[in-house]
Amino acid sequence: MSQRISTLSSLNSSISLMQRLQSSIDLTGRQIASGRRILTPADDPISSARAIELRESLARTQQFDRNSAVVTSRLSQEETALAATNDILQRIRELALQANNATVGNEARGQIGVEVRAQLKQLINLANQKDGNGAYMFAGTRENVQPVIQNGSSFSYNGDDGRRLIQIGEGRTVPDGDPGAEIFFRIRNGNGTFAASPAAGNTGTGVVGNGSVFDPSQYDRDTYTVTFTAADTYEVRDSSAALVATSTFAPGDTIAFRGIEFTLNGAPNVGDAFDVEPSRFRDVFSMVSDLADAIETAVFDDISQASLNNGINRGLEDLDQAIGSVLSARTDVGSRLSIIEDQENTNSANAITFQETLARIEDLDYAEALSRLSQQTTILEAAQKSFVRTQGLSLFNFI
Repeated sequence: MSQRISTLSSLNSSISLMQRLQSSIDLTGRQIASGRRILTPADDPISSARAIELRESLARTQQFDRNSAVVTSRLSQEETALAATNDILQRIRELALQANNATVGNEARGQIGVEVRAQLKQLINLANQKDGNGAYMFAGTRENVQPVIQNGSSFSYNGDDGRRLIQIGEGRTVPDGDPGAEIFFRIRNGNGTFAASPAAGNTGTGVVGNGSVFDPSQYDRDTYTVTFTAADTYEVRDSSAALVATSTFAPGDTIAFRGIEFTLNGAPNVGDAFDVEPSRFRDVFSMVSDLADAIETAVFDDISQASLNNGINRGLEDLDQAIGSVLSARTDVGSRLSIIEDQENTNSANAITFQETLARIEDLDYAEALSRLSQQTTILEAAQKSFVRTQGLSLFNFI
């Protein structure tokens, strides 16, 4: 049986083999030089696609960290401003308590009033404070507009209620600030539920004290008037003038009806009235301004002393609500800073995972690559020697 040998086919096959071996050695050499297993997507299409996804995830995580740094800086500035606001309100409260003492004369109270008004200016400055980028902190999204404007004894808010939501993680956003309307202008006066105050023209010395709700199910948020029909007797009527309650009275008693109550000191005269209204929104600046007016009230007799005490008592109740509003805002800011810190830890852990996974996909195992290079080189050398010997063969050598 005869056998035909194709010299050209054998030559081409050998050359092709050595070219493939040389390409493999070249690829391994470039991998060792770069330290990367995948040099082009064609080297490993599936792993390359996964690497692209990981790089995108890592880039997003790094952007989240940059966002977190910006938000943390702004919220920290806001917390500092709110802390200073709280200090001012506490100082004003101390001054009001000092002025509410009957032993303090008109001149001393006048000086106290001057300090209260100076504190009010500082309060306005804080509400109009700018952040490190020159944007108003408490203007909502209208960061280039001064939020608090004073016009005489009235105050207006020129910002909006918007909050910028900044993404700090996958599916997680936090506001980078708070509008001043919520903190400074939406404060319920009185005790936060209702406010009791003497009617204008009272001639007695009745002074309204603290009020509270003892049965929320009874309170209907109506407006009531407590009128003294005698020095020791009063009646309560609602907004429709319907009689709600009658009772006797002694100085220091608690007047209670429809689930609410408040203390009343002093001695009201016949015909004196006290209004009880649902709490309404006021701004802290007007509250402080009214308190300064009350502190500066001149006292000449028991009636004017009662007027002073009523004015300051109302101011103290309002201040407590304002302090509560600032505290609530500070608590919210603190919660957001805590959330950001937790998310930063999560982002850091995710970034490490992404980097480790990416390294496993792309980074080269030097020991394996060097071993492979040695093996490829040996195979190529053997192929080259085999090729040379094969090319030297001839049938004439066997005749």
